[in-house]
Amino acid sequence: MAPRTRPTRTRTHPTGTRTRARTLTALLAPALALGATVGLASVPAQAAVWNSCDQWGNTTLDGYTLYNNIWGSGAGSQCVWANSGTDWGVWADHPNTGGIKSYPNAKKVINKPIASLGSLTSSYNVTVPSSGAYNTSYDIWDTDYDHEIMLWVNYNGAVGPLGTSQGTVGLGGHTWNVYKGNNGANEVYSFLRTSDSNSGTVNILPILKWIKDTKGWMGNETIGDVQFGYEITSSAGGLDFRTNNLTVSGG
Repeated sequence: MAPRTRPTRTRTHPTGTRTRARTLTALLAPALALGATVGLASVPAQAAVWNSCDQWGNTTLDGYTLYNNIWGSGAGSQCVWANSGTDWGVWADHPNTGGIKSYPNAKKVINKPIASLGSLTSSYNVTVPSSGAYNTSYDIWDTDYDHEIMLWVNYNGAVGPLGTSQGTVGLGGHTWNVYKGNNGANEVYSFLRTSDSNSGTVNILPILKWIKDTKGWMGNETIGDVQFGYEITSSAGGLDFRTNNLTVSGG
C-alpha cells in the first residue's frame, strides 16, 4: 500500500507527509544533500517553479499540494520538482531492498460525504521507468483516516497490495483486481488495474459507491484527500517519474 496519513503506517500527516520515520531525518540528511546536487539535474530544461529534496518538502500550486514524502525505512535520496500543480516529477535513488521508501504525490482536498458528491473524476498522464519497483497510484482518504482507497494504474517490480483478493470488477472506466486488508490503523481497499496504463481518466465516484453501497465496507464517509503519486520501493541508480498532466475535479 502506499504511505498514507497515519502515524502508524504512514499516511499523509497534517502536512501531508506519510508518517512513519521521523527518525529517518538525521539518517537521510547526507543522502538528501546528495540528492540536492544529483537529483535536480533531472529537472526539465525549463526552470521548475518549485523543487525540494527535503524529506517532507511540500508546497501548494494551483489548488494542489505537492509532497516529497520520503517516509519508509532504508530510503535513499529523492527530489521533487513542479512546473505547476498538475505538471511535476520526481527523481529518486532508493536501494534495491524491500519495503516502501516514499510516496511523492500531489493532493487535492475534496471534503464532501460520498452521498453528497455529484461527481469525482481524475485524468492522468505519466512517464514512468521500465526498471525499479513501484506503483503509480491514487491514494484516497476519508477525513478520519479510517478508510484508504488505492487505485493502481500501473506497477512494476516486486510490489503487491495489502490484504486478500476480492475478485475482479469493472468500475470507473477500468477493470480492477480488488484486495481488502487492514494495516493496523485503517482499512485498505486496493484496486489494481488489470493492465498497465500511463494515461487515462478514472471516474472515482462509482468506486466509492461500490465500496459503500454494494459491499458495505464503509458508511457515508467524508472524502478528504485525493492523492496521486508514486509509491516507490526501489529505484537504484536514480530513476525519473514524471506526471505530465493530472487533474482532479468534482464535488
